[in-house]
Amino acid sequence: MRFVIRLRPESEPFKIPFNHQHSLQGLFYRRVQRVNPDLSLKLHSPKVPKLFTFSLFMAERRNLAEDRSGLIGHRRGFFYFSTAVPEIAEAFITGLLQNPEVELWGEKFTVEEVKALAEPQKLSGKRFVTLSPIAVTTKRAQFGKPRSYDLGPTEPEFYELIKENLREKHLQIFGLNPPEEFEMKVLKAKPKRFQVKPGIYQIAWHLVFRAMGDEGLLRAGYLAGFGEKNSIGFGMVKLDGGKRISRGRKSSEGGGRDRKRKEA
Repeated sequence: MRFVIRLRPESEPFKIPFNHQHSLQGLFYRRVQRVNPDLSLKLHSPKVPKLFTFSLFMAERRNLAEDRSGLIGHRRGFFYFSTAVPEIAEAFITGLLQNPEVELWGEKFTVEEVKALAEPQKLSGKRFVTLSPIAVTTKRAQFGKPRSYDLGPTEPEFYELIKENLREKHLQIFGLNPPEEFEMKVLKAKPKRFQVKPGIYQIAWHLVFRAMGDEGLLRAGYLAGFGEKNSIGFGMVKLDGGKRISRGRKSSEGGGRDRKRKEA
């Protein structure tokens, strides 16, 4: 199930900081907790795929802020939300409609429209584009200690871990033994660096890619996100309609090769 959520700003223009996923995550949990406290508590369980994801926050018209700290939005703001669990969709959407006044990063909005989106019947062989960048992380030794390392699409382990993650989601969603058939070919790639917590950063990738394989595995990624950290706003995709994948500022990572970004 996926939705587009459109918000009317209290005033224009409005600011969209680059590091804003935590604000959208907070909105999600507040609305779910209001409607279904037991579900909210369950979703806070660690090390279990949450089976939902959301896009970056966007605006109908936008330009780069003068201080280059974010975007300046005009007209309506909007974002996409997707989940493989109807109970999660019901709680979040009900919470938004019951309490449509929203404050995000100091900006005030009113939820103007929540629209359910049709899902494609076939996914294998299609081109996908990210609505929020894909994050894949592993552990690598540094100074004799394992440290977090953000993988990129030039590294084979990037695809191996995406497949492993999809199989775990498939098992949770469908309750069936996960299949092996999955292949992903990246056509365009652009790294972006996000602050996910104070002092903790993530290199993730805006991609255009073609995916082939088992429809169930691809459906799991389409509904719940590709890669990891989906519940904090990474890995949401849509079928590629030919639009550019970059929004706002250009990445400052120079190809993303220096990935020692996380503090212990």
